Amino acid sequence: MVVFSERRFKLILSALSVVAVLVTASLALAAGGGGEHHADSGAVMKDFIWRVVNFAILAGIVYWALKKANLKGSLADRQAQIEKNLREAREARDAAEAKLKEYTEKLAKANQEVDELRAAMLQEAEAEKQRIIAEAKLAAEKVAKQAVQAAEQEVLKARSELRAEAARLAVELAAGKLSGAVQKADHDRLVQDYLGKVGQL
Repeated sequence: MVVFSERRFKLILSALSVVAVLVTASLALAAGGGGEHHADSGAVMKDFIWRVVNFAILAGIVYWALKKANLKGSLADRQAQIEKNLREAREARDAAEAKLKEYTEKLAKANQEVDELRAAMLQEAEAEKQRIIAEAKLAAEKVAKQAVQAAEQEVLKARSELRAEAARLAVELAAGKLSGAVQKADHDRLVQDYLGKVGQL
């Protein structure tokens, strides 16, 4: 894009004015017929001057309109705006690429954390399973041991009750049969012997 300085613009405008005046003058002289009508040369000159004045006014109006429109400034502003928009677009693209990279890394990290969490949960679940199995085995062994102890106690209790009952029956039986024939000393000796035999059971 070509941007003219104000000085250069004025120079071009002046050159165009001079060219226009010369072209108009040559056209006026050519239209005059080369000097045959000397009486009309004043009218031609008057016409030429009016044309030059008209052109000067027109050139001034065009110059004033271009100056007022600030064509150079508006073109420079437009160029600056386009450059600014391009710069902002590049910055937005770079920011979007940075965000994409950041989110891609976060997603990869999140996937890794999920995998690690899943593995830790499976490991913890397996450890909890083994702990429950071990506790169940200990509880089963304890219950079995308590059952054995309870059975042994029941056996001991039953033996004790049987001994007591056997002793009582033996005493009653012996007392009934021997009450008349056995004396007190013999009675005590028989009870002691019987109790000793029952104790060996």
